[in-house]
Amino acid sequence: MAKVTLTTSMMEAAVYGGCVLGGGGGGWLEDGLESGRLALEVGAPQLFTAEEMNDEDLLATVALVGAPAATDQYTKPMHYVRALQLLEKTIGQPIKGIITNENGAGTTVNGWFQAAVTGLPVIDSPCNGRAHPTGLMGAMNLHELEGFISHQAAVGGKDERYHEVCVSGRLQQAAGLVRKISVEAGGLVVVARNPVTAAYARANGAPGAIQQAIEVGEALLGAKGEAAIDAVCKKLGGRVVTAGVVDEFDLNTAGGFDVGRVVINGHEMTFWNEYMTLEVNGERLGTFPDLIMTLDAETAKPIVSAEVEKGQKLAIIHVPKENLILGATMRNRELMASVEGAVNKQILSYIFA
Repeated sequence: MAKVTLTTSMMEAAVYGGCVLGGGGGGWLEDGLESGRLALEVGAPQLFTAEEMNDEDLLATVALVGAPAATDQYTKPMHYVRALQLLEKTIGQPIKGIITNENGAGTTVNGWFQAAVTGLPVIDSPCNGRAHPTGLMGAMNLHELEGFISHQAAVGGKDERYHEVCVSGRLQQAAGLVRKISVEAGGLVVVARNPVTAAYARANGAPGAIQQAIEVGEALLGAKGEAAIDAVCKKLGGRVVTAGVVDEFDLNTAGGFDVGRVVINGHEMTFWNEYMTLEVNGERLGTFPDLIMTLDAETAKPIVSAEVEKGQKLAIIHVPKENLILGATMRNRELMASVEGAVNKQILSYIFA
């Protein structure tokens, strides 16, 4: 694949496959489909491989930041365009392409609407090939570059909760401010941030991860029920761990994150937006950035952590991290350490054993 004009079938596959690769986070399926359809209605967005761009071309990351389960969250496609405009004005240089921060139901198609409106291409080099909870995890280790200044534009909310802001500063502080703004805006904001060269994105992002999402979605949508779940596992080299009724489910939204746990057939999953750990009888079966995901056991619809309910019949799948297309942050010990405090589980000893 070099330059491809995105189609409706590609969009649907990207959203469903992205939802699987979201690992419990990455936005809602319905929102992703709505955004994707709107993008294709207003224009003809194109997907380029990272190799199509010149090394020095600036690419901007577009993202959703906040808690998907927040009841007052309000974002619209034009918010994405506004954030991109604010970012370009702040840096005083033209953006040549758009990348998403991660794969997810909503996030895989991040940038498609902006591309349709502006004519800029979507570049298949997301910051990460699966969804992740923190802004730093979607920043390609830029926080480790001495003297790097992060520029971030955030837009979201409705009426008196509407916010549009530009933040410049050290990456950690800028990301923290955007997270606080998401809370003030009702729980979620759209963000355009951290312009980097195409060369840097190729070296530190996840080139080819959007195509992987499309292929996973095609596998899922090409079958039904258990066969669809099996097709996804075959495509990713994963397995169905168990299927059964949700016996326990706890969720708290705090500080712009969804945090909680799910128990199915004695298998406990913790989540921090995305599923972080999978255990049974004290044995660790999966640890972020492994892909742990829930799907409706009968329809194979991917179910993100925020929409799980007691009594649902869900299947749990697990895919080793080695089978995913991951960005450099997923190998960053410092960033992985933040997961331990969020879910109160050992993480580092399993990732870096």
